[in-house]
Amino acid sequence: GSGKTTLERTICSTHHHSFRGQCYLEEVRSKRKNMVSLQEQLLRDILKRRDIKISSVVEGTKEIEKRLRSMKVLIVVDDIDDADQLDELAIEHDSFGPGSRIIIITRDEQVLNTHKVDKKYKAQMMTEEEALELLSWHAFGNHCPDKEYIELATDVVDYCGGLPLAL
Repeated sequence: GSGKTTLERTICSTHHHSFRGQCYLEEVRSKRKNMVSLQEQLLRDILKRRDIKISSVVEGTKEIEKRLRSMKVLIVVDDIDDADQLDELAIEHDSFGPGSRIIIITRDEQVLNTHKVDKKYKAQMMTEEEALELLSWHAFGNHCPDKEYIELATDVVDYCGGLPLAL
C-alpha cells in the first residue's frame, strides 16, 4: 500500500552488482506452508544453481547456514508476518558474510524486534499535497491539475488515501 515493496525492488535493481549473490523472496506470508520451496529459491538464486533439492525445512536451514555463511549477499524477504519464517530461512543477525544486507518487509514490527535488526525504516503515506502532485503528473503531465479538474482530482486523492499504487 505505502510502496514498501516497490522501494525494495528499486534498491535491489540498483545495488545488486555490489553483492556476490542476491535473492528476492516475494509474498513469504502466503507461502508459509511451502517453506522448502522458499529455501530452495534462496539457495538457487544466490548460488546460481538450478540443481538444488531440499527434502525438509530442517535440512534447508542447515544448507543455507552452511553454503551461504561467508558470502556477501543481498536478500529481500517480502511480506513476512512471523519471526519463525526468518529462522527457517536461516536469517539471523550475522548469518551471512561481511557487508551482506538483509531487507525484511513486514507490517509487524515485532518480527523486526525479535531479530534485533540494525535499522528500521517505516514507510510513510503520502501527504494530500504529494498525492495530488503524483496524480497530476500522471493524469495531466503537470505538477498540478488543470483548473477544471481540481475538484475531481482532490476527490480521487481522498478516495485513494495517499496510496501511491492506487493513484
